[in-house]
Amino acid sequence: MTTTSLKLRHVQLKFRIPASADAAWAALHSPAVLTALYAPVLVVEPLTHEDEGSLLHSAVRLRLFGLVTVGTQLIGAYDEVREHKGETVRILRDSGIPLTGPLSSLDVWDHRMAVSELPDGRALWRDRLVFGGPGSLLLLPVLWAAWQWRGWRIRRLSRTWDRAAEIPRGPEPLSPRRAPRPGRRGWRGGSGRRTPRA
Repeated sequence: MTTTSLKLRHVQLKFRIPASADAAWAALHSPAVLTALYAPVLVVEPLTHEDEGSLLHSAVRLRLFGLVTVGTQLIGAYDEVREHKGETVRILRDSGIPLTGPLSSLDVWDHRMAVSELPDGRALWRDRLVFGGPGSLLLLPVLWAAWQWRGWRIRRLSRTWDRAAEIPRGPEPLSPRRAPRPGRRGWRGGSGRRTPRA
């Protein structure tokens, strides 16, 4: 392996988002959010699992505007929790690797997405990709541009993450006084006719 292939490069983002840390952490594990980050430029399709819930641990196909295949990639993500300057930082780390396409010239792929809570209730988002390989220098401007698009999408999508993280409440149960009884108006369990006494 040459010295050039060992040289590591990186692209990174760091900004505040209008969502709580809990909502951002839930979004990081959502297959729908993962596919929305690059849409409509890149469409992400799972290859190894029919269940989209396992998208964080699968191989995916990348299609340009959903038409032309530009490569496949293995996603292998896991969670980490660290303490940094007195704050708890939750990290989703993807150590998968591009399998085919232009990115397959890379032999190092270390993508870390981190969220931490801010005093005002919002979250600080950190997004860093470290990569290396024979094609890393040529791919640097491409990945830098992709990360700018990614950052714009994250800022835009994160506006709805707090609402998406809320657990919908079901209808409140009827009190015993107001619960409809057989034979009274509102009862749908039968005809409402009383059975004659023997």
